[in-house]
Amino acid sequence: MVKVPRGPTRDVIVKAAISLFNTKGYDGTSIRDIAAEAKVNAANIAYYFRNKQGLLEYCLTSFYEIYIEELEKGYSLLDKGAEFCLKNIVERLLRYQCEHPQLTRLILREMSIDSQMVREIMSTYLVKERYYFRKVLEKGIEANEFRRHSVPYSILQIKGLLSMPFLNTQYVSEVLYVFPHEKYFADKYTSEIHRWINAVLCKEHNGNREHLMLL
Repeated sequence: MVKVPRGPTRDVIVKAAISLFNTKGYDGTSIRDIAAEAKVNAANIAYYFRNKQGLLEYCLTSFYEIYIEELEKGYSLLDKGAEFCLKNIVERLLRYQCEHPQLTRLILREMSIDSQMVREIMSTYLVKERYYFRKVLEKGIEANEFRRHSVPYSILQIKGLLSMPFLNTQYVSEVLYVFPHEKYFADKYTSEIHRWINAVLCKEHNGNREHLMLL
């Protein structure tokens, strides 16, 4: 992980980079573009991040550090039951992404590109993510909470549900008339994923647990 000193200038640079990477693309954005958007000297970017790749790496690692922390908080509830645990994980991850929609969109787009940086992220953070999801699903099947589905395919489906609104934001807004950063979306979409878990994964479902508040 890139170790970067904290400070307002750094945060302004990161915000400017995320905006430009999303609108102009990583390759189409220069250090000068970022400096101009952030209203800082280009030397500040070199000081904090060395170069443009260091800045992107910082965005990736800082996103996944918190993402995995949220996942682990949900996973710690596994002794309360696999369904309860999975729904809590889903709510935590979705709310985190909804609080940072532009960063989430950037990360998910970059993760679709085969690069050395992406392979390193996949071998660390995404291996952890896959491990926790697998353990929850296997516990649910073992405890007879979940039907006997393919665990790898179930993980892919959960990942797809969590990522789709941020990869297809305009389509979501056209269909639902709401954007992922709006609180209504986080509440409603969490409830819908919980219903999917009830209908697809769970053998039985307790109606009063369709929506779990964060503990």
